[in-house]
Amino acid sequence: MDSLLYDLPALTIRSISVSGMDNNVYLLTAKESGAQVLIDAADDLPAIQRLLADGAADTAPPPRLALIATTHQHWDHVRALKDLVEATGAPTTAGADDADALPAAVDRHLGHGDKVAVDGFELTAVHLRGHTPGSIAFVYQDPEGPAHIFSGDSLFPGGVGNTQKDPDRFAQLLSDVTERLFGTYPDSAVVHPGHGKPTTLGAERPHLAEWRARGW
Repeated sequence: MDSLLYDLPALTIRSISVSGMDNNVYLLTAKESGAQVLIDAADDLPAIQRLLADGAADTAPPPRLALIATTHQHWDHVRALKDLVEATGAPTTAGADDADALPAAVDRHLGHGDKVAVDGFELTAVHLRGHTPGSIAFVYQDPEGPAHIFSGDSLFPGGVGNTQKDPDRFAQLLSDVTERLFGTYPDSAVVHPGHGKPTTLGAERPHLAEWRARGW
């Protein structure tokens, strides 16, 4: 199955699903520089290495893994992180409030609005509190098309992430998602969740009041 999701002017977006929990691993490859960012080294190092090899076809210069980004601390999103760091030597980044819980040292702790730049493109960190304290969505703003939001487990088709029936955590997550995603990016923005299929903000926006009313 082809891992290529989007062939954009500056970069490609590839994805694979790993493990029985259908975790999405995303790879962004800059066409002109070969710099790669991998989002969520969830599991299955050999599969991730094949994904990196797939991305090599998207760039003329030799590819290099410039950064491993983690959306949040939950175990199913980080099982291959330590091994991938050891295999590649790539630096790591994650939300400041989740970083200490990861199985590998985090080189850069992110807060809301921080920019993550590699040679060829930039991602914006969006702090979405509630699913975990330090959950981060990574946003790539394509200058020639819609934004791409890598939302981890904070936003899915049909609702926000699991907050273990805690009303305060749910209210915080829905508030952050409403303000920091739906209130910031247009309906055309593509949402790439940590599990399952993509969606758009436009497809989900009409249901915000419904989510708030049901409490999950």
